[in-house]
Amino acid sequence: MSNPPGRALRSLLGALLLLLTAALLTAPAASARTRAAAPVPAATLTEVTGFGANPSDLQMYVYAPATVTAHPPVLVAVHWCGGSGPAMYSGTEYAQLADQYGFVVVYPSVTRSSKCFDVSSPQALRRGGGSDPVGVKSMIDWVTAAYTADTGRVFATGISSGAMMTNVLLGDYPDVFAAGSAFSGVPFGCFATTDGSEWNSACSGGTVIHTAREWGDLVRGAYPGYTGARPRMQVWHGTEDDVLRYPNFGEEIKQWTDVRGVSQTPAVTDSPVSGWTRTRYGGTGDQAPVEAVSLQGVGHNLYAWGMAARVITFFGLDASGPTPQPQPGSCRVTATTNAWNTGLTASVTLTNTGTTTVDGWQLGFTLPSGQTITNGWGATYAPASGAVTATNASYNGRLAPNASVTIGYQANHTGNSAAPGGFTLNGAACGAS
Repeated sequence: MSNPPGRALRSLLGALLLLLTAALLTAPAASARTRAAAPVPAATLTEVTGFGANPSDLQMYVYAPATVTAHPPVLVAVHWCGGSGPAMYSGTEYAQLADQYGFVVVYPSVTRSSKCFDVSSPQALRRGGGSDPVGVKSMIDWVTAAYTADTGRVFATGISSGAMMTNVLLGDYPDVFAAGSAFSGVPFGCFATTDGSEWNSACSGGTVIHTAREWGDLVRGAYPGYTGARPRMQVWHGTEDDVLRYPNFGEEIKQWTDVRGVSQTPAVTDSPVSGWTRTRYGGTGDQAPVEAVSLQGVGHNLYAWGMAARVITFFGLDASGPTPQPQPGSCRVTATTNAWNTGLTASVTLTNTGTTTVDGWQLGFTLPSGQTITNGWGATYAPASGAVTATNASYNGRLAPNASVTIGYQANHTGNSAAPGGFTLNGAACGAS
């Protein structure tokens, strides 16, 4: 007996429904497939291509730790002139901090011959203008989609050209970035040119001076009509910077205090490390609206291992802040010299005798009268005479308990070839042997 047409149709529809249900249960949705394929290999610096609008042909490198937090923060780490994304990765500790705290790091990389970021053209200094900031914004959008990142916790930090780009990014995209940290940079708009030149000698020489309101208006002009929240800013500068001279530090402070609408008078001033002066504006805590760190006697290449922990604290990406500073008596130094005529070489061995690891060190000491350092190894030395600070190199900044590091220098002398004395490690007195 044949089934009535209606019953046959109902049977056919029921079978199709069962097939569709099975397919939905066994096959991942298109969005899930895309999500699974997008992120980069864990704990490996990886180049990403085809990430979106990229008018100036930047390269994009991404580091995602083995354990990424849910809806992770994103940190954009911007290299110096002549550098690259991979150099920024290997020369700073942001990847290691990402391993610890679970955020994702983006390392933009310049392909133009100068290997400097565009911080001067009219295109770079306005939102969506068609230069490097557009490419960086595309990188952020890619990571946000790939990792379902927290769009309220996107940050930028950079060194030299990267510091200038950090200022530019926060000016162009105040709705994207929560905060920035700039090492040896200049204010937004200071490097502006209209003739195609990448270099502005007046700005680099520290002779471009504006009122706070004028600097603030340059930032506000990058995104006309924007009335939302503005990013917090942390700036670092050495008093002996001979590339982007020290007056730029004060101009950055004027600019960002105006942008944030806070007083130019510090709310608090302290010295977290010997030779550092830290001022905070509009607040006294670790996440003040503006924070500025001045390094006495330090030149342009001021970034040292351990400083990134303080950046992460300012961004609020850690739970405990930077590694505790050594306590008095938690270090020992041995120093010897080998002299001839008017010259000498010195060997200095620093040992961490404390119970905690030192991440980033500055060894202070006093040279005998008449001695002047002419070159050194294992650290950077400033100034060349008197009270000297030796700052760790990128490869030896971490000292575990009972670990040692040996550095050295060559110096001229006028008769006194004795070893230095008065040693301090990150401001805490060291014993000598």
